[in-house]
Amino acid sequence: MFDYLIVGSGIAGAGAAYELADDARVLLLEREDAHGYHTTGRSAALYSEVYGNTVIRGLTRASRPFFEAPPEGFAAHPLLSPRGCLYVGRPDQADALAAMLAAEPAALRPVSREEVLALVPALRPDYVGSGVLEGAAMDADVEAIHQGFLRGAKARGAEIRLGHEVAAITPTAEGYSVRTVSGETFETRVVVNAAGAWADVVAGLAGVRPIGLTPMRRTAMIIDGPPGADVRAWPMVIDADEEFYFKPDAGRLLASPADETPAEPHDAWADEMDVAICIERVQTAADIPVQRIVRSWAGLRSFVADRSPVIGFDAQASGFFWLAGQGGYGVQTAPAAARTAAALARRQGLPADIAAEGVTVEALSPARLR
Repeated sequence: MFDYLIVGSGIAGAGAAYELADDARVLLLEREDAHGYHTTGRSAALYSEVYGNTVIRGLTRASRPFFEAPPEGFAAHPLLSPRGCLYVGRPDQADALAAMLAAEPAALRPVSREEVLALVPALRPDYVGSGVLEGAAMDADVEAIHQGFLRGAKARGAEIRLGHEVAAITPTAEGYSVRTVSGETFETRVVVNAAGAWADVVAGLAGVRPIGLTPMRRTAMIIDGPPGADVRAWPMVIDADEEFYFKPDAGRLLASPADETPAEPHDAWADEMDVAICIERVQTAADIPVQRIVRSWAGLRSFVADRSPVIGFDAQASGFFWLAGQGGYGVQTAPAAARTAAALARRQGLPADIAAEGVTVEALSPARLR
């Protein structure tokens, strides 16, 4: 009998396993043959304290101490590295930039057109009106964070199994019996549903009502920078209305049209039209000749209606715990979300430092969606 059986080994499931295994017997099941295959491994890898709604921003701020000083042995290198994030706007987007500044005046500062062009010389002078800079935005080492959680969970005694797709979840007197496609059966007191885009599907296996999760496809690609340009020191560049972004990545540029296309849970791929849209938007804003696509991919970012995560027990299904709806913010909120999930799964209160950032149990609870 396990205390917690976690479905899904993306960043959410891995973090929860790490925290819960400290004092409980934990089993982590992943349907794929690799961890974080659908979403975590396809992240744009940015830590930003102004990205997302108020709940997301609170969880992100509460995660920073962990990222800056992780436990001994968690990772061999720093989890965050300086990057900066530049929101750039045309003259007609000035209101959007002003609204950003008003929402986060402590984290953002206005930058002139001249400074924008100095920071990213490839931007077209006739495109740029002004900008807003988040100087404290950081690159996140997604692989190190994810593997740190998985490695730490194993060290704490968690059992982790790849290639174990859940086929049925049946209530029992003590919790749940979980059967995999291969026919193996596991008994657990609590099921933690961290199945990402498949979270509503997993809930259906247990006879639990869905929370209205909508997977959204987002496309990304690697392109070369302008000929002769050293892009490594550029900040990430995001359009004021988030119609595109690009950032340095291993000497090249990672670019995206910031698309959000509703999709059924599946192994997402880059749509040719979205790739073309991305190229057009980037080249409209910047003198970046795109002569080839080095690599392209897509991932699924899953949201509920209010775009906040869903963390907590289902009110109608005893022992069924939701850890879903992270959207595109799962990496930057991972440490705080994992501690929150562990505390609530143990039926304890919200950690004090997380509550101090304005996050509440009610804002995370699945009950808000019923």
